[in-house]
Amino acid sequence: MSEQPRRPRKSGKPYRRPQKDPVRILAFEALRAVDERDAYANLVLPPLLRKAREKDDFDARDAALATELVYGTLRRQGTYDAIIAACVDRPLREVDPPVLDVLSLGVHQLLGTRIPTHAAVSASVELARVVLGDGRAKFVNAVLRKVAQDDLDGWLERVAPPYDEDPEDHLAVVHSHPRWVVSALWDSLGGGRAGIEELLAADNERPEVTLVARPGRATAEELLDEEAAVPGRWSPYAVRLSEGGEPGAVEAVRENRAGVQDEGSQLVALALANAPLDGPDRRWLDGCAGPGGKAALLGALAAERGAFLLASEKQPHRAGLVAKALDGNPGPYQVIAADGTRPAWRPGSFDRVLVDVPCTGLGALRRRPEARWRRRPEDLDGFAPLQRGLLRSALEAVRVGGVVGYATCSPHLAETRAVVADVLKQHPDTELIDARPLLPDVPDLGDGPDIQLWPHLHGTDAMYLALIRRTA
Repeated sequence: MSEQPRRPRKSGKPYRRPQKDPVRILAFEALRAVDERDAYANLVLPPLLRKAREKDDFDARDAALATELVYGTLRRQGTYDAIIAACVDRPLREVDPPVLDVLSLGVHQLLGTRIPTHAAVSASVELARVVLGDGRAKFVNAVLRKVAQDDLDGWLERVAPPYDEDPEDHLAVVHSHPRWVVSALWDSLGGGRAGIEELLAADNERPEVTLVARPGRATAEELLDEEAAVPGRWSPYAVRLSEGGEPGAVEAVRENRAGVQDEGSQLVALALANAPLDGPDRRWLDGCAGPGGKAALLGALAAERGAFLLASEKQPHRAGLVAKALDGNPGPYQVIAADGTRPAWRPGSFDRVLVDVPCTGLGALRRRPEARWRRRPEDLDGFAPLQRGLLRSALEAVRVGGVVGYATCSPHLAETRAVVADVLKQHPDTELIDARPLLPDVPDLGDGPDIQLWPHLHGTDAMYLALIRRTA
């Protein structure tokens, strides 16, 4: 078929095909997947980038820019929504989501990157022409030109309520967190304005990639030979890739002798493994093992002591991930698909038990920034029975003199201390162990006996751990 001649517009200007920008189109596709399918960016983005890299015109710099556009936009979504709302003549709920995604990408380029103003606007308008059409592109152009009239600080002064009038709402807009999350984190952290501002700011920083050298199979020294690798802050098995890095390019990771694991997660496993026991130390249980990071580290530590690890995960596909993580473990272990609230083992069978329970994930907002906009306060009620049930089962699974570790990747008091306190009321045959001495090099662990890690204080996810000994 021959190409049709270009027809002039009514204005007399010749038609111009929109210029496709593969980087911004990829970022837009990722945001649409997050919005439409409730997908997580850390699961959506890698396959999109792999597909794009197969094309010769998409290089490492393009991948880095696409990643920044996606994660930067998601982290600052609340702030950008407030700014966009001040620049449109209708409620945001009446703006079509794809249009809002293009606008958010444009606002991030204007206010959150060093991309020149004219380039940020023109690239965003061109993206709108490709994915939305000319009519909506005009709307995008008009809104972004209004946004470009001020910088981020100037906009925050205009759209955020004064701190003195409404501290939580001010912090919510400035640091792009839902108000209820700000309130919950502040309650858990305690203290004044400086600490909560530092925490919220840390949630909006890109986390480093942290590797774990699995004991007996790899060493931190081996991993430090990698480019841009630096030692972990607290775990003897941790190595940070300070400039991002691709874990799959690390030989020890490819061979499953090392893995990607946040240092907070490593510390939880180490504290449980180092807790003093009364009696033997032969059988360990990871009762909520998926996707397998803690299980792999526990399995390696257990192997060094000649102990057996049972890794249990309710969801079969996640149990498969656990089996993959443990593959090659030098010591005895078994992976099963089982419900931790309906134990597949006899009571009192284990010396050490870990339950890293399902939770809201508010401690990992650096890695999953979109989670802050999906969670609702009522989600806490949904998790509460499961968290209590898993802890009760763990206490029944451990023998007298053994230790249970209750862990969450959430600092919310309803998921941490409230759960532990409620369950221990029903188990007078238990006692809390002071977990802080088990991590002697880690500062700012609070009043104890439990441990709460923080992104702004420890550079980790906000992991919580309580250690409980069965006494009778």
